Amino acid sequence: MARLDQMDDGGFGRLTARDEVRIERMLPGPRERVWRYLTEADLRRQWLAAGAFDLATGGAIELVFRNNELTEGDDPPPAHLAAHGEESRLRGTVLACDPPALLAFTWGTGPDASEVRFDLADADGGVRLTITHSRTRDRGMTVLVSTGWHVHLDILADRLAGRAPDGFWRRVAALQPVYDARTPSA
Repeated sequence: MARLDQMDDGGFGRLTARDEVRIERMLPGPRERVWRYLTEADLRRQWLAAGAFDLATGGAIELVFRNNELTEGDDPPPAHLAAHGEESRLRGTVLACDPPALLAFTWGTGPDASEVRFDLADADGGVRLTITHSRTRDRGMTVLVSTGWHVHLDILADRLAGRAPDGFWRRVAALQPVYDARTPSA
């Protein structure tokens, strides 16, 4: 089986550095519509998390996760992720904002915060969304964010296409062991 750092097909993330994962999706456009799903709380909560974003460099962001509410008819979360099903909040700071092409922010606060970058580009009649999550603190976090972004982006693609997404936790349970096997130990 190929490792995460060797994968860039089938919607899988790719390890681009020891502490950095990159994942891409082709989405129906236009870019302004995809941008709204990244930045507007009511649209973002349909695939990732609600919460206010101050879209200026240095602005505050808050992500309000309710993963148990993302999809209809889902399975319960795996036992080791049960705490991630209930409401949780993550705060961060906008590092860069160039609508509708680039949004970057810290994933958390403090010196151990990781960083997330969304790049949007017109491509092949749609929008190429590239997410780069860097400064992951360890292998466990890398597996978790890789799995999470993969599933959240699948839900976003379904929402943008007008399809009902498959169960969030069902997809996490299926993909987490795959990312675990594909992520190098060191």
